[in-house]
Amino acid sequence: MDVSDMWQVGSDRSLQLDQPRLMGVLNITPDSFSDGGSFVTADRAVEHGLRMVDDGASIIDVGGESTRPGAQRVSVEEQTRRTVGVIERLRRETDVLISIDTTRSAVAEAALEAGADIINDVAAGTEDKRMFELARRQRCGLVLMHRLRPPDADSYSGQYRNPPVYDDVVATVRDYLIDRCQAAIGQGVDPSAIVIDPGLGFGKTVRQNYQLIGGIGALLGIGYPVLSSASRKSFIGAVSGVAEPSDRIIGSTAVSVMHWLGGVRLFRVHDVAAHRQALAVAAAAHPVPQPV
Repeated sequence: MDVSDMWQVGSDRSLQLDQPRLMGVLNITPDSFSDGGSFVTADRAVEHGLRMVDDGASIIDVGGESTRPGAQRVSVEEQTRRTVGVIERLRRETDVLISIDTTRSAVAEAALEAGADIINDVAAGTEDKRMFELARRQRCGLVLMHRLRPPDADSYSGQYRNPPVYDDVVATVRDYLIDRCQAAIGQGVDPSAIVIDPGLGFGKTVRQNYQLIGGIGALLGIGYPVLSSASRKSFIGAVSGVAEPSDRIIGSTAVSVMHWLGGVRLFRVHDVAAHRQALAVAAAAHPVPQPV
């Protein structure tokens, strides 16, 4: 099965993957690793979301709980309070796709009712057994990500006391994502609604993250669109020498360009304008092959 050239995100909405598609990060949190506290008010969050649309985002990814290593969990009620009003306002202002970044089905359901189109679940349905049933019922898009452990039990890629051990990190992530896709489909989720995310920075050392970047072809071989989510992460700073996350734009776009050349078409990013420019150049030199 290969559904990698299009993402079905509703009964009557789809996203063609014939060009780079950017998912702009909108963290309505006080503690995210890069922009925590920047957009905690609804007005600032909506303004930033609309700016990312102007910069070229096809999707706005709204989150009310930080997933950085060491982050504390946020209740369903607080996640909902932070995100739903912003989603409602964004939906009134733009028809761009909106995703909700959450592992809780109650938060996802409230967001979908407010106008969201996609569930971005970093737990891939393992934290909330209702998530797949909700995705089936709502016929929304669904992102499934690999992670080794929850963020509150994780560390930054270069700061592990006991580094994660994989016999083969690419094969392990691939097998996990195949299993989670099959679990979702087994509960009635349409395969064309699924996107997979290797979870760069989640339960991987610096070296393991770069092994995953280099092994992206194995994940694309599963047959689903792959979401590249490297933006500003610590493993980029570890090799570039850039300590401040917001200054890691060059390294972030480098990973995105490598992923484009490897066949990835979806990119979750903080710096939309910079990625749009870099990927437009990469796509001009290496366009998506057209059917004969």
